[in-house]
Amino acid sequence: MKTLCPFLQISRDMHQGNRTAISGFLLLGLSNQAEQQKVLFVLFLGMYLVTVVGNGLIILTIGLDSYLHTPMYFFLANLSFADISSTSTSVPKMLVNIQTKTQSISYESCITQMYFSIVFVVIDNFLLGVMAYDRFVAICHPLNYVTVMQPRLCVSLTVIPWLLSNAVALTHTLLLLPLLFCDSNTLPHFFCDLAPLLKLSCSDTRANELVLFIMGLSVVTFPFALILFSYTRIVRAVLRISSTDGKWKAFSTCGSHLTGVLLFYGTVVVVYFFPSSTHPEDGDKIGAVLFTVVIPMMNPFIYSLRNKDMKGALRKLISRKMFLPLMPWTSEFTLSP
Repeated sequence: MKTLCPFLQISRDMHQGNRTAISGFLLLGLSNQAEQQKVLFVLFLGMYLVTVVGNGLIILTIGLDSYLHTPMYFFLANLSFADISSTSTSVPKMLVNIQTKTQSISYESCITQMYFSIVFVVIDNFLLGVMAYDRFVAICHPLNYVTVMQPRLCVSLTVIPWLLSNAVALTHTLLLLPLLFCDSNTLPHFFCDLAPLLKLSCSDTRANELVLFIMGLSVVTFPFALILFSYTRIVRAVLRISSTDGKWKAFSTCGSHLTGVLLFYGTVVVVYFFPSSTHPEDGDKIGAVLFTVVIPMMNPFIYSLRNKDMKGALRKLISRKMFLPLMPWTSEFTLSP
């Protein structure tokens, strides 16, 4: 953050010319009514705590239970970390603004918030594609699963999406820096999202919008194509299984992931392909709330309640944490000769 701020300031000074550049923005949030602010504070605080605790438990459980040290749960831990980070880029600042009754955010903080919000939403999309490929190998090539999904490949399938996500965010950020925000500095949003910033700029944003369209389409299309390919092959493989129990067992291994896919891409379709005709300007807000708050909060329930291994590991973790404090003599007994 400290190294990024001087670069942002220099870039602004080089491009502002004779116009007056703003030093910050005002975030209007989701509502300007005082009575609704209290409700929003309680609601989003609760959702944020559920997201952090739920995804944190998943990461902790996978890290402590050696039985879950498999590629599928390795990718799930990365997804949970991305979900915690995604909601943490926007919700805490929103809660602080509501509590302190301020709406301001500095230019540098706004750009930084926009950068990381792009990174974590994009990485969610990429990880869904990677997890679909993992399920494809597990179901269609079970005998070769261990040899195919080696640790080196799993690390590569995780690192590459993180690098691509940062590349996408960096591209949008570098294209945004030369833009000027002359007179108005009011964002009708609860955090610094890219689309509202482009609408607010008094510069020519056609290049930004073209790159946003091309990259946005690519970011959605490539992982979705991988998911579609994987599940097409999975369905074909499962239909060849003669027993009903075998088919159910095969489908159950990818039920949680399929639910997450339907939630993510269903949101994309509903928000961006069928926008509300009465309040089309609210589409960005609705999409941002769903992608940065609702989906990260729902993922822990999807991947734990529908997964027997995760539920069993969570029960062991919780029972261990609750049982050990009641028996302080346990560690002494174990360590005694």
